[in-house]
Amino acid sequence: MPIFIQIYDFFWYAVASVIVFLVVLMLLRTLFNYADVNPFNKSALTIRRLTDPLVNPVRRGIIRAGLDPKIAPLVTILIAVLLGYIAVQLVWDVMFTLSGIVVSLQRGSIISLVGFALYGLLAFYSLLIFARIVFSWGVSSINPVMRFLIRATEPVLGPFRRLIPPLGMFDISPIVVLILIQLFQRAIAGTLIR
Repeated sequence: MPIFIQIYDFFWYAVASVIVFLVVLMLLRTLFNYADVNPFNKSALTIRRLTDPLVNPVRRGIIRAGLDPKIAPLVTILIAVLLGYIAVQLVWDVMFTLSGIVVSLQRGSIISLVGFALYGLLAFYSLLIFARIVFSWGVSSINPVMRFLIRATEPVLGPFRRLIPPLGMFDISPIVVLILIQLFQRAIAGTLIR
């Protein structure tokens, strides 16, 4: 299905562009910090205004973990790349599912239709977990969207959170759940979808 491939390509280019823009901003911020540029310089102020909402939460977490806060821009880049990868992978899963369902319906293949439906449900649940991770950084838990995401994902994330201790301020249980979901998706693709 060419339309699904075009949607995926557009999303991939958008995510890659955002990541490259973020990397450039973080490198400029680091350069201005080490070059000892006047902090009230217009370009330095602009870079700080653009990057502070991303760097400050990471810096607070790094300080709580007992690490040097100067690495916050680098950690921000790494987090952005990881989130971008997860987002692109999730969109690929959704496009793969939609394309597979259309082809299965055209061919009348019930087994592959069930496989694609299960695969798609797991991809949708991964998307909910991913949205919860992203929104938890800046959206209050009393927000209706955030409350929905918590209610939808907590039945799975809660037990894993109790089993897996956080690393400093970072709760890695959603990442473990996303890896397990991806494992189940591969099992479905290998058995039902072929």
